Amino acid sequence: MTPAELSRTVLHAVRRAVDEGELSVTVPERAVVAPPGPGGCGDYATNIALQLARAAGRPPRDVAEVLRSRLLDEQRFADVVVTGPGFLNVSLHGNASGDLVDEILRRGRRYGHSTNGFSGIALKIYCRAEVRAVVVTDVLGRLARSQGDIVRVSCTGRPAPEWTSVLGADITTRGPRVLSDRSVTVSPVPAPLDPLPLGRDAARWALLHPAAHDRPKIPGDHLLQRESNPLFRVRYAHARTRALLRNAADLGFHPEPGPVSAAEALTAVLGDHPRVLAAATQYTPDRLARHLVTVADAAMPLLPAVLPLGEEKPSAAHRARLALAEAAGTVLAGGLSLLGIDAPDHL
Repeated sequence: MTPAELSRTVLHAVRRAVDEGELSVTVPERAVVAPPGPGGCGDYATNIALQLARAAGRPPRDVAEVLRSRLLDEQRFADVVVTGPGFLNVSLHGNASGDLVDEILRRGRRYGHSTNGFSGIALKIYCRAEVRAVVVTDVLGRLARSQGDIVRVSCTGRPAPEWTSVLGADITTRGPRVLSDRSVTVSPVPAPLDPLPLGRDAARWALLHPAAHDRPKIPGDHLLQRESNPLFRVRYAHARTRALLRNAADLGFHPEPGPVSAAEALTAVLGDHPRVLAAATQYTPDRLARHLVTVADAAMPLLPAVLPLGEEKPSAAHRARLALAEAAGTVLAGGLSLLGIDAPDHL
């Protein structure tokens, strides 16, 4: 079960409690799910009871107990525990990390995308004809469509043709003409210099990685192949995972999802990917860029242990590590694709 699936399950429990008259609240759009904090337990935790307590007019722990009784009906949960002021802590049956890796490899680059078709949201994005605003709008459209939204764009002024030809910033409208029920105006701090000399990938990263209120660094170090360059770290980690798959094939073994010791940090950030995609649709594509850096940095310590050394024979542990490495590379490639940036297999 991925965090996105768990979030939907938690919201379903809230909806059941409302329908059955035990809670009188408005069901939120999303439930935040994350690894348990200090004092927590299990595989995931959510603060949904604290979020609903005031509207329900009840203590958070009472709300948590109402939801816990419904979540315990879910067969994929081994246990649900209320801790602290009202956090719900969920333990999953079986091999959670292996299930997550299997889900990522099955979904491929579309891991984290909506599987339910149209979300019911029609989004209208307004932007001005400034290079950073156009690139951010392009990515917001990609992210929103990944979550099942219909997107239409209105640009004040005419974007320069080279922004499309060089940067691949396609902000043409798509989808049927429907009445927008959500709109946003994109107005990040403008780029101080022309980013086009950096080329498509580095230019897009330079414009997208900083938060909207921060000024992009152009030219910056976006073309340098060194550890200080976050874009290089993300693309290098992806290329390493692809190289490991080629090397493993030469050695005669292939990835098989399974438990991997000392990889909790990487598993956690991979599981967080669907939530990041959903959150980034709230007009903050920089969150996705920073998340990819976190995935790359969490993956790097695993990679040297993937292949057997010397006369060592490939084991189940090697196959599980290879599957986890492939999953990390898949998330990196999918995230870069949404940012409009290539993920080369060789670097």
